[in-house]
Amino acid sequence: MELNIEQHDNSEKSLLRLDLQGRLNTGTAPMLDTTLQQAIDGERQMVLLNMAQLEYISSAGLRVIFKAAKQMKAAGRSLAVSNRQPQVEKVFEILQALPDMAVFASDAELDDYLDAMQKKVTGDD
Repeated sequence: MELNIEQHDNSEKSLLRLDLQGRLNTGTAPMLDTTLQQAIDGERQMVLLNMAQLEYISSAGLRVIFKAAKQMKAAGRSLAVSNRQPQVEKVFEILQALPDMAVFASDAELDDYLDAMQKKVTGDD
């Protein structure tokens, strides 16, 4: 499944909400990166990633999100996420628990691990 991104701009609240639907992986991360770069170049104080319909996230997707969060913070603005599905929430929990050192030998190994954890949560193992 591909990634669909719907944009909802609320200039009154200086908020851009991006509704993510599908899978955020190596193949779809560049599309989100392009969308986020356009949002960062815009003037909204907050960009919100609504993950209510995001089924899967890989390390490539995480890199795009963390890069955008860093850029928004440097600009004095913020990036937020909401409505994470349990399997996506698990990935964020794993990343918060990891120490500040390389744990995986490669991106592929990390993706295999994240894939297994998300399948465990969804019962697809």
